[in-house]
Amino acid sequence: MSDLSILPDGLDALEARLRQDLAWLELPAKSWVPPRVIDDQPVVDVVIIGAGMAGLVASAMLKRLGVANHVVLDKAPAGREGPWVTFARMRTLRSPKQLTGPAMGLPALTFRAYYEARFGREAWAALDRAPRETWMEYLIWYRKVLELPVRNGVTVDAILPREDGMLDLVCIEDGLKETIIARHAVLATGRDGLGGPFVPDIAKSIGGKFWAHTADDIDFAMLRGKRIGVIGAGASAMDNAATALEAGAARLDMFVRRKELPRINKFTGIGSQGVVHGFAGLPDEWKWRFLNYAMAQQTPPPRPSVLRVSSFPQAHLHLESPVSRLEQEGDHVIVTTPRASYPVDFLIFGTGFKIDLSNRPELAAFGPHIRLWRDRFPVPTEMPNAELEGSPDLGEAFEFLEREPGSCPTLARIHCFNFPATLSHGKLTGDIPAISEGADRLARGIVRALFVADREKHFENLQAFDTPELLGDEWADDDTKEPSEPSSERT
Repeated sequence: MSDLSILPDGLDALEARLRQDLAWLELPAKSWVPPRVIDDQPVVDVVIIGAGMAGLVASAMLKRLGVANHVVLDKAPAGREGPWVTFARMRTLRSPKQLTGPAMGLPALTFRAYYEARFGREAWAALDRAPRETWMEYLIWYRKVLELPVRNGVTVDAILPREDGMLDLVCIEDGLKETIIARHAVLATGRDGLGGPFVPDIAKSIGGKFWAHTADDIDFAMLRGKRIGVIGAGASAMDNAATALEAGAARLDMFVRRKELPRINKFTGIGSQGVVHGFAGLPDEWKWRFLNYAMAQQTPPPRPSVLRVSSFPQAHLHLESPVSRLEQEGDHVIVTTPRASYPVDFLIFGTGFKIDLSNRPELAAFGPHIRLWRDRFPVPTEMPNAELEGSPDLGEAFEFLEREPGSCPTLARIHCFNFPATLSHGKLTGDIPAISEGADRLARGIVRALFVADREKHFENLQAFDTPELLGDEWADDDTKEPSEPSSERT
């Protein structure tokens, strides 16, 4: 769904209610940031890179707090931002339907309100989880009803520091280059926001035509009648396996290192507002302990995803089967594990994502200066974790911090509002449950920085403000009047 104007009439009443709620709350706040112009070019206060869920709610929060001079850039066409209708291949969201997600505490902005307005209360009661396409339609509506300043089809090729302390964002739109001067930049770039898909080195032993990552654009129709191998058993691996089977794969083999599939989602079990707001306040060693343990236990794939695969008789699960060798034989590949060897025609890596700043050319000017956890945190010898070691060490507003203090002050103007922020802030940036709380923390930090930076101008405005509250005729000074004789009273 790419046309943002195509929305069902049943939403009219909901939109009217939302407008009333916003008016009663006096939202959005009035714009208050003093405008800046450099070399006849207006400066943008905040540029958000990425118009998926995180980028939209970050924009909505900034607008709510009166930072009107911001823009959201996304390389995708309108309606195809984020993973929901691109490389996400689950039938429904994995989160429970009632989570309020990006609604920012506004009942009329929730997915439930949207769904009931479109399909009715009975349909909501019957719904198990949100279909991913419907969730995308909700985000399109969210963007429309809040009038968020999104520009599609724009790629950010580079973020560069300026001598005046601001940022140059070198962008490409329709083949034309444009440089935006910005005071702050927000990376709302999702799971791979500081790296990209992780593929083990063993993939180099076979030709690229034989494999893909779950985040790639895969032509599943071409897999009909083929033997498919899937490495990994996480949610994305399961969803891609199911999609291949539903497209007509003749056989599917899933290779898993563990003795059994993980069954318990540990972090969901302790989910609370305490975790949402308290995680960032933990001592570093406790942040590490929480996430290292959760990662070691792993997140189980959703039960519906597993059943979606296991319902096919041609699907085969191989536990305790790490792939030790890949070898091309003519038009297929031999996958070798400690248990056996298996011929496959195509291999899908469900191996997740990896933080690797060298994969983000737009950050090349800043990459050497970005402080990672390994740069200052003594990793516990009993809890080594390469993924956590490579996580960015972030400030209170998700801003990058310098590896060497004073080496790149402009770095603090770039905010990492994507999945790799988890070790510093908890799960506020990559998933639905606490995305509004994360965006609120981000926006308030940027507001604070903007106000402090403009303190001289705000003080000038304070001094110059001269609209009187009293006109001088409300009450006269008694001492300026002629004294009057006291009146005599009979007692």
